Amino acid sequence: MEKLVEKIEQIVTGLGYYLYEVTYTKEHKENILRVMIENDTEIDIDDCVKVSHAITELLDQDDPFSEPYNLEVTSSGAERILHTKEQVLRAVGKMVFIETFEQQVIGHFISYNDGILEIKMKNKKTTKIDEMDMNLIRLTIAL
Repeated sequence: MEKLVEKIEQIVTGLGYYLYEVTYTKEHKENILRVMIENDTEIDIDDCVKVSHAITELLDQDDPFSEPYNLEVTSSGAERILHTKEQVLRAVGKMVFIETFEQQVIGHFISYNDGILEIKMKNKKTTKIDEMDMNLIRLTIAL
């Protein structure tokens, strides 16, 4: 699966998107290869179709699965969890929800320097959060 993810990531980035996640799961008795993509603005159906066609070409040439499955290319979602440092860095300038052991913060993600995130909250005050203290960070559409 790791080699497949690498190939899919090359395709996705070659088309100008970021790969958020690849999963292979069984849902309602069907196997699904789900590829979640993102970009700097928003993902629409045309983006998903474009990526799906390119990945289908790869799978037609070198299919690693022996059982039938469906390929599903989707947006990673408006309120996606940020798993990697790269995903966190791309979130600068956007609205985020952060949960630590002591607090929950929602606000505009201003900067990320040396593991410290600076967030401007609704009350216009800023706070700094050490990434080591975070239990969760995700994008949010609510303030």
